[in-house]
Amino acid sequence: MPERPLISNETPVYKPLIWIITLLPLVSIVLLLAWNPQFRIVYIGSRGTPTVDPASIFTPVYFLLAFSGFVIYGVSVLLAYFDSEQLKRDGVLRPFHWAWSFLGGSVYVIGRSVIVHKVAPGRGLVPIWVLIGVIVLSIVVSTIKMSALMSSMISSIPS
Repeated sequence: MPERPLISNETPVYKPLIWIITLLPLVSIVLLLAWNPQFRIVYIGSRGTPTVDPASIFTPVYFLLAFSGFVIYGVSVLLAYFDSEQLKRDGVLRPFHWAWSFLGGSVYVIGRSVIVHKVAPGRGLVPIWVLIGVIVLSIVVSTIKMSALMSSMISSIPS
């Protein structure tokens, strides 16, 4: 396959769509932080077995959090398509194909950044570093939130 020609140094490589795709997972983190279930214990069965009331976990924010994953996925695929088309208009020959975003927005961000870096040497890799930051932040926030939820659940169990 022939080498991709370089694009002009004046051609911007960081368009708004790639930043939206890169930062979209932060929506889930915000929703996770907003989900604060108040665990209640209910007693079921003839023995009166204590269990966590499912209604105390499955709040509207919980369902919004679960549904947001599907929305983020769909929006990432759509934005990847438009971003790929924009790169073609900007002169990038054979940009990273948008359909890779079906494997996840992160796959598209990495592939796109590598291709853009090839056609614009010295530029194009910043979205990968931002994506790494988003992933690390997501892991840290999720770990802290789940620890707090487990602590809350354990403390709600009667002795």
